[in-house]
Amino acid sequence: MVRIQPPMNDESRYMQRAIELAYRGEGFVEPNPMVGCVLVRNDAVVGEGWHQRFGGPHAEIEALRMAGEAARGATAYVTLEPCAHTGKTPPCTEALISAGVARVVIGHRDPNPVVDGRGIERLRAAGIDVELLDGIAEARELLAPFAKLMTVGQPWVIAKWAMTLDGKIAAHTGDSQWISSEASRAIVHQLRGRVDAVVVGRGTAEQDDPLLTPRPAGPRVPTRIVLDSQAVLSLESQLVRTAVEAPVLVAAAANAPDSRCHALREAGVEVWQAPAAAVAPSERWISLLDELGRRRMTNILVEGGGHVLGALLDTDAIDEVHAFIAPRLIGGAGPSPICGAGRAVMVDALRLASPRVETIGEDVYVSGRVLRSR
Repeated sequence: MVRIQPPMNDESRYMQRAIELAYRGEGFVEPNPMVGCVLVRNDAVVGEGWHQRFGGPHAEIEALRMAGEAARGATAYVTLEPCAHTGKTPPCTEALISAGVARVVIGHRDPNPVVDGRGIERLRAAGIDVELLDGIAEARELLAPFAKLMTVGQPWVIAKWAMTLDGKIAAHTGDSQWISSEASRAIVHQLRGRVDAVVVGRGTAEQDDPLLTPRPAGPRVPTRIVLDSQAVLSLESQLVRTAVEAPVLVAAAANAPDSRCHALREAGVEVWQAPAAAVAPSERWISLLDELGRRRMTNILVEGGGHVLGALLDTDAIDEVHAFIAPRLIGGAGPSPICGAGRAVMVDALRLASPRVETIGEDVYVSGRVLRSR
């Protein structure tokens, strides 16, 4: 028997370990969910595993490989209901049954309609004791982006901005480089490297001429998306000139000039046009999120500007926030991070659930997920 770590008495600690393992797959496994598994026999961990890459073995298989014969009679702590169907890999339920696992403790039922409940049913039919722990908040948090994609059909939306202490994302001249510190910008590059898309508005693309690529490269190559209703993004912009190196998508309105759409396409940029009925920015946002969901994008990072994030706020589409507050005062009529129609009364303001506040270099970094009543 392989002993990985000292015995643990509290079962919740085994599940916490499985969750910790699952996060190692972040950015590598999407659009699959991050999943971790811990196998325990006689109060000792005999196997651990996590889903390491899309199309690769699932967490249960990795843990069973480590455990070998020690898996017989063991308890499997797995963050997500084991699959009972054949996709890119065989069903995990059958592997657990064949290995002789006696008990399976599940952190969250699978929201994928192909799986939902079928894994539990198959295990129980084979005589395995199954316990579902749907009350574990950390398991729900781990699964949230995948669950949104499965149930809503849209990606998880991460809003990011950097602002001065007096709430400006740029000077009145438009200058914004750099508000935040180099250490804060390094975190943004890490975020870019694990998401499926990075989104900005046309104004940001024109003013900053950004690349929007993660540096250094991360596990994913995000599609760079510009919200540009009339498809006027300059052919000389860094985004267009590097379209052969990393994908660029211009999200345009239905009435965008054909000549502009053609020119961008000839330059290697994909142009997606919203339905004719989507006239308002918020309506085009919803259409775009639906389209990205159809493309199986799990996480997108929206970097602004204020009107872009404002439209997201107005459609209640923001799921997570990363805000960098620099100890600088600039005053004047510089833009705010979030515009749009806004909320009429303070009680309706979006709140973060258990926000995390850190000091990064000289900046204050506030991050967290939006508190949902549903």
